[in-house]
Amino acid sequence: MKQVVQRWKDGAIQVVDVPAPIVEPGFVLVRAAASAVSAGTERAAIEFGRQNLLGKARAKPHLVRQVLEKVARDGVVAATQTVFSRLDGVNILGYSCAGSVVEVGAQVTDIAPGDLVACAGAGHASHSEYVTVPRNLIAKIPSGDPALVEDAAFSTLGSIALHGVRLGDARLGEVVALIGLGLLGHLTLQILKAAGCSVVGLDVDPRRVELARRCGIDAACSDPSAFVAACLQRTAGRGADVTLVTAATPANEPIELAGEVTREKGKVVAVGDVGLAVPRRTFYGKEIELVVSRSYGPGRYDQEYEERGHDYPYGYVRWTEQRNMQAFVDLLARRVVQVQPLITHRFAIDEAAAAYELIAGKSSEPYLGVVIRYRGDAPLTRRIEMPSFRGVAPAPRGGRIGIGVVGAGGFLNGVLLPAFQKASADFVAVANRSGVTARAAARRFGFRTVASDAGEVIADPEVDLVVIGTPHHMHAEQTAAALSAGKHVFVEKPLCLTQAELALIVKALDASPGRRLVVGFNRRYAPLALKAAAALRSRTEPLVVHYRVNAGYVAPDHWIQDAAIGGGRLLGEGCHFLDFMIWLVGARVKEVMTWTMDDAGRYRGDNFVVQLGFVDGSIGTLTYAANGARQSGKERVEAYGQGHSVVLDDFKRLEIARPGRLRSEKVRTWRADKGHAAECRLLVETLRSGAPSELPTAEMLHSTLVTLMAHESLRRREPIPIVE
Repeated sequence: MKQVVQRWKDGAIQVVDVPAPIVEPGFVLVRAAASAVSAGTERAAIEFGRQNLLGKARAKPHLVRQVLEKVARDGVVAATQTVFSRLDGVNILGYSCAGSVVEVGAQVTDIAPGDLVACAGAGHASHSEYVTVPRNLIAKIPSGDPALVEDAAFSTLGSIALHGVRLGDARLGEVVALIGLGLLGHLTLQILKAAGCSVVGLDVDPRRVELARRCGIDAACSDPSAFVAACLQRTAGRGADVTLVTAATPANEPIELAGEVTREKGKVVAVGDVGLAVPRRTFYGKEIELVVSRSYGPGRYDQEYEERGHDYPYGYVRWTEQRNMQAFVDLLARRVVQVQPLITHRFAIDEAAAAYELIAGKSSEPYLGVVIRYRGDAPLTRRIEMPSFRGVAPAPRGGRIGIGVVGAGGFLNGVLLPAFQKASADFVAVANRSGVTARAAARRFGFRTVASDAGEVIADPEVDLVVIGTPHHMHAEQTAAALSAGKHVFVEKPLCLTQAELALIVKALDASPGRRLVVGFNRRYAPLALKAAAALRSRTEPLVVHYRVNAGYVAPDHWIQDAAIGGGRLLGEGCHFLDFMIWLVGARVKEVMTWTMDDAGRYRGDNFVVQLGFVDGSIGTLTYAANGARQSGKERVEAYGQGHSVVLDDFKRLEIARPGRLRSEKVRTWRADKGHAAECRLLVETLRSGAPSELPTAEMLHSTLVTLMAHESLRRREPIPIVE
């Protein structure tokens, strides 16, 4: 299928071929007929993308701070690799479209194939021939009228306008001042007129003012002074009851003007993206209420609502974003709102770049509503060959190791795939639910095929090793499926989230003789870690090990905090550090106990201590803190035993003290190496040579079990014995 994207590196607009998305539970697959281009939001995105690196830094200073923090934590090289990896990606454009339903996922019961629907949401309702959209971001087109489909493509913008009107609470007969008569302003105008309001509008473009007059506005001006006079004239000098600002400009003039034309104790609603340096004297003197509209209604930016389908109770939240969408579509069906007079341009998807040149102002041609249209017979294909490999026969097998990758997120692109590339692996296929992301990875690393379905990679006969880097809750099922298909597996940590999933993996491994399973417990392969372990090898007494992780704060709504998806930070990240201590001690754990700090929900149990008792008498303690300062460094390991002391700081500094020596040995490296490249290289070399594995699957399974029991100890608040 075809999809419109923007390259982050230079801002270029492209129409690319990507696999059609799969349908997940709670989602709906839609064949798009039309999508609306947002002149405000999307123009800002392309202007940002077209800036050079310095310009991007100036526009997004918070990203610069993140880069500087990564430099301090992981070194210049790692930070640079991350930055250029992200710049090599693409931005998915579009967030409002309409079309016909092709498939529905589990848990969707009120929509069926063939229904005509309006779709919303960045990353979902994109400019693409097929889109997959959560149920709460879909509105059905009444009576399935195909004549409404193009109009319904504007439903996201319409619901933004409708939510702004609701926030203004303009009543029948009241006077509303409307600043900005672009597409959003015109939709707002029609909704206000349908509600029985008198509307006075302003726009610097006389052509938009004239269009507003033809659409029934009570008064419209292109001069601010005339606008103020019109508002005062229609209100007997009192000022507008409500002012809605639908302009899009970083300038502060609209909000200043809004205060001037609004009556005492009136209300101003900022719907568009405008400057918000509020003139206090004006707003204070009139005691004006200022409201900033958050997109298209309650539920926006709430993953529980948008992604997981948890609706708000109708009696308590009458108008959610989905109900606003449905209300707008109903207004279209009743012909109360007319979109056709607002559409000035239509482009086929192959001409999408021209649409963005138009809204970027490359010509002086006026525009308002801009539509991208799609052919109705686009094939539903979930696997494609990259253009450079079409018709090319696979390379001879020889000693090559064919790699198939499931998932294409930032960590895979920035760390793991470069590591496998250095190990001279042969990249065969990559799958990700976002075909655009998978294609970007394929273009960068030379994968021959791209898919949206993980099953396509697992079933590929050219794939020897499946690399899994999907969200945590998918690891177990995909690992078991790959093993059962006769593939070797590298799965990024954690291996799984439950004991039942661990049992499933062990069963699949036992039934797949000769197949190798490796978990991304990379720290045990770090150069300084190996040197530290060698220094402790001669001991005959137990060790005391302390691993301190200054992990930093992660917001409660981050996906890793979701118990069903990320598993929380103990299961999702703590496994790394527990595995390292188990490896360093070189013995099995017999008992585990976990404590967490009572943090009133702010940290979601992210501050915890895990204590390990080993069968050889060693003691290990993991202190994981989310409430520290980043300047303190992230990881520090201390190990003591039989007169030896080892201190490893952030995998960049190592200090070894031995008995009988006055001075300790100190090693310092110029960048942190946490062993990712070494683990990937060792795996590829082992598979290529067929030699016995130096990657101990049994230890990794044991570390996973210990992590699961540490989590169980936290739940039960008691020590848990490790029984295998």
